[in-house]
Amino acid sequence: MSRLNYHHLYYFWRVATEGNLTRVAEALHLSQSALSAQIRKLEDRMDKPLFERRNRRLVMTEAGRQVFNYAEVIFSKGEELESLINRGIEPEHQHLRIGTLSTMSRNFIEGFIAPLLNQQAPKVQFSLYARSMTDLLDGLARHEFDLVLTNTQLQPSDSPQAAWQSQLLARQPLAIVGPPDSEPTKPFPQGYGGLRWVLPGEHHEVRRAFDGYCSLHQYRPAILAEADDMAMLRLLARDSGAVSVLPEVVVKDELEQGRLTRFMRLPNVYENFYAITLPREFMPAVVSELLARPLQDLS
Repeated sequence: MSRLNYHHLYYFWRVATEGNLTRVAEALHLSQSALSAQIRKLEDRMDKPLFERRNRRLVMTEAGRQVFNYAEVIFSKGEELESLINRGIEPEHQHLRIGTLSTMSRNFIEGFIAPLLNQQAPKVQFSLYARSMTDLLDGLARHEFDLVLTNTQLQPSDSPQAAWQSQLLARQPLAIVGPPDSEPTKPFPQGYGGLRWVLPGEHHEVRRAFDGYCSLHQYRPAILAEADDMAMLRLLARDSGAVSVLPEVVVKDELEQGRLTRFMRLPNVYENFYAITLPREFMPAVVSELLARPLQDLS
């Protein structure tokens, strides 16, 4: 398959930007005929005219405008890259790519990216990608993400060939929550007989912590439903009338509105939130600033 000639694309981009063939030819030390010939080769490659003459002016065709939009991104990014590598100057506009574990709290993610939503913040565009842990680490290794957010600690078996950097960002106490009219009058476990539960799946770290607490107190919960996805668990806790155990940040709005109430917090049991990155020689400043914030205790 033939490949695009970027010299031809560059000549087209310069002429489209300047709007004057003569000035670009002089700046590039080419004759007008030679410059025109290079642009015609690009038009032959595209099989469409990119310019048309109107009153002795070069005007881009519809196809020309489409090609120009792509060329603008390609060559402006090239200039940014040169500035970054040679002078350490980051571009004014940055695009941050954040991978997130698909089952984690959306409220925590929103809190993490809050500085990027500030109108006074630098001009940063960001994209969020929800993936499984395996897909997140694979994407990070391929440099598809600038960082990854997860509530799962890395294990030695997680792609051992990559030198992951894992940083604890925040921790959130686990709480038993439920409808206000179901709040027990006696402490755990005596007051919790007969209650139905909606819980994370049995392999979820939150569930394992709760199971350990129940085992310690010889309590067996009557499980109505299980869900690994925190957004789904939030809806079940809100609408089922059952009791749940989860980080309070997941049901922050429901607690503030009084639709749910906190019965108790599990002592010395937390859900942890991590940022995972790869060692990089050129870490974007916006990433460094996000990771430099103090450890958050979301209690």
